[in-house]
Order: sequence, then structure tokens, then C-alpha cells
Amino acid sequence: QVQLVESGGGLVQAGGSLRLSCAASGRTFSGWSMGWFRQTPGKEREFVAAIKWTSGYTYYADSVKGRFTISRDNAKNTVYLQMSSLEPEDTAVYYCAARPRTFIATTGDEYPYWGQGTQVTVSS
Repeated sequence: QVQLVESGGGLVQAGGSLRLSCAASGRTFSGWSMGWFRQTPGKEREFVAAIKWTSGYTYYADSVKGRFTISRDNAKNTVYLQMSSLEPEDTAVYYCAARPRTFIATTGDEYPYWGQGTQVTVSS
């Protein structure tokens, strides 16, 4: 059974940085793709970034391009989201998601496995 556990959220001032982690377990993830999404109350879930587990190819939402970096550590079965130059608009619950397909998807419905989420709050 696939399990995803996020960590690393917290409170940070605008302009600061945070690194989120997503520990994945339950199988090998070769050939899968992993994504990060975020959601604030009353808003739609928003795609942030995704990575192909095997090749390491990455894709980003325009709103975070140049500020966020997604990466993975195969040995630790962990995906990271390094967030820099944080803005109050980045405040959200961040979710890790996994998809048993090589090709990256940017809609949440394409990901059958989700973590519990971690809160990121950016103060102005």
C-alpha cells in the first residue's frame, strides 16, 4: 500500500525559505511521477510542481517557476520541494501526490495517492 507522509511545513517570513519532504513507501516508484499541490480554504487545489521519478525530469507552475525546486532522493524514497523567495500568496496546505505513470500530470484527479498535507504560512 502506497503511503506518502509530508513534513517540513511551518511559519516563515516573506522572502524566506522552507523545504518540504514527502517520504514515500509501500513499493518502488520507478516509472512513477510525483507531484506537489497546494490548497487554501475556498479555493481550488492548485498544481505546484511535478517530477518523473526515474529520469528526474521536472515541471513547474508558472507561479512558482524560478522560486521552487522539486527533487527526489531515490535511496531515501523521498521527494522534496525547496521553496525560496516565499510570498504571502504561497500560504496554503501543501500536498504530495503519486501517480503510477511516467508522464507528468498537472491535475489532481490524475493522482490516486495523496499525503495528509503540511501547512505553510508566509507572513508579510
